[in-house]
Amino acid sequence: MTELQTTTRPRRPRPKAVSLTEAAADRVRDIMAKPRKDGADKPYVALRVGVKNGGCAGQEYTFAYAETIEPMDEVVEDKGVTILIDPKAILFLIGSEIDYETTKLASKFVFRNPNQTDACGCGESVTIIPAKALEAD
Repeated sequence: MTELQTTTRPRRPRPKAVSLTEAAADRVRDIMAKPRKDGADKPYVALRVGVKNGGCAGQEYTFAYAETIEPMDEVVEDKGVTILIDPKAILFLIGSEIDYETTKLASKFVFRNPNQTDACGCGESVTIIPAKALEAD
């Protein structure tokens, strides 16, 4: 019998699950540079982005400070900032661009999400379908 030889080749880089605009990256840097409100000495490592059920359209985007990177978090480094994606939200957020907009009435993060199918009138909640797995040819 002959031995099977395997060759390892470098893997191509995976595309980022989400991307940030310069405005969003600047805002994340500003948020992360501020001291913690609870007075703790340990800095936050990133912002965690997720999706939760709620609102009149069914789902809402969430942001939370992260003290640690959890084993199943998707780590996205873009434009010098780190965003963590909650593992339960990854299929809802794949391909999204996160922007930060300031208008006369509000300043907020805005998601341009190809998986979003609907939004409520006030823009606080959305309907999102999970990204489909790539089909084999």
